Amino acid sequence: MKRTLFIISILIIFTSILAETLWGMPAFARKYRMSCKTCHEPFPHLKPYGLEFAANGYVIKDQDTPRYFSDTGDDKLSLLKEFPFALRMEGFISYNQTKTKIADFSTPFNIKLLSGGALAKNISYYFYFFLSEGGKIVGLEDAFLMFTNLFRTSLSLTIGQFQVCDPIFKRELRLTFEDYHIYGARGGLSGIDLTYDRGIMLNYKIHKGPDLFFDILNGSGIGEANVFENFDSDKYKNVFGRISQDIGKHFRIGACGYYGKEAPGSAVNTIRMLGGDATVLFPGIEINFQYLERKDDNPYFHAFGPVEVKTSGGFVEVIIMPKGSDGLWYGVGLFNWVNSDQDELDYRSVGVHLGYLLLRNFRLTGEFNYIFKGPEGKYARAILGLVTAF
Repeated sequence: MKRTLFIISILIIFTSILAETLWGMPAFARKYRMSCKTCHEPFPHLKPYGLEFAANGYVIKDQDTPRYFSDTGDDKLSLLKEFPFALRMEGFISYNQTKTKIADFSTPFNIKLLSGGALAKNISYYFYFFLSEGGKIVGLEDAFLMFTNLFRTSLSLTIGQFQVCDPIFKRELRLTFEDYHIYGARGGLSGIDLTYDRGIMLNYKIHKGPDLFFDILNGSGIGEANVFENFDSDKYKNVFGRISQDIGKHFRIGACGYYGKEAPGSAVNTIRMLGGDATVLFPGIEINFQYLERKDDNPYFHAFGPVEVKTSGGFVEVIIMPKGSDGLWYGVGLFNWVNSDQDELDYRSVGVHLGYLLLRNFRLTGEFNYIFKGPEGKYARAILGLVTAF
């Protein structure tokens, strides 16, 4: 409790000092003096130009911003004139049609303090601190350095903590309250999934060819360091790879794989994942598809007689923006499914999400989900929300 109160106090002081910067336009839009719709359709969902901007280290290609840095007279020193910050806030009114039939004011539900941008030529950073998620102080989730155009090629390197699924579909930038459940599915007592981990990510774009990703990961999430000041819980390092290819202007297809081991004690669990994904993109509509198969050979870490667990699933997402980035209305349909030898992982849901932009960075949302199968059985959930970033 004392630690929590101390963190809250520091954050209040910190945000008060930075209030003039925080209560302005989002950092990237302010830097380049451009609208949020340049990269988002709608925010926080990234359209292709926004994905290219992020992959380039939050820098617009061939556009220099010398006034963004302080002139110290030392060409080996790079200092930002102003440290960029932004806030993202989300609040909801929800009703769960469960046995208890609870209506709830879930406001605020999420509050994030974000910062990112170029530190120097070809060196960028990004992080956000979760001030509150469901009433808890979560701390740092995304936090990494990015080095782009290595060796004067399209090779980039990211080091830090990030979501393993980011090269496929970015969970943190989805429009729906409902999650992409297959990315967080874990067999037995395994601590490995495709959400947050620490490691390095290499990305290489072949001219007119595929986009390649390769990760080397701890395979132990982003929890606290142990008594030896190590974050990794075992001697193993895990690997993840993805290849994707644009086919014309409207279609993209990809495949991914994961291989790793974990051993919290003497018993070892080996994890293998294979998946495929596709995106269909036309003016006003985007369709995303993900399928993933996972096999854990000893997820309960039995020394004798290991029990194998197989899990498969994915999602189909349809995003409709009738007038593109100039429009104010949008809609999302999302279907989730997970099938597993482990019954409690089984999940099926369908949802419809509607949104209206009061401002480019302030939207009203309404969402209805029906969970056909899950840990709590069948139930419906209705949500009204406000989402803003500034």
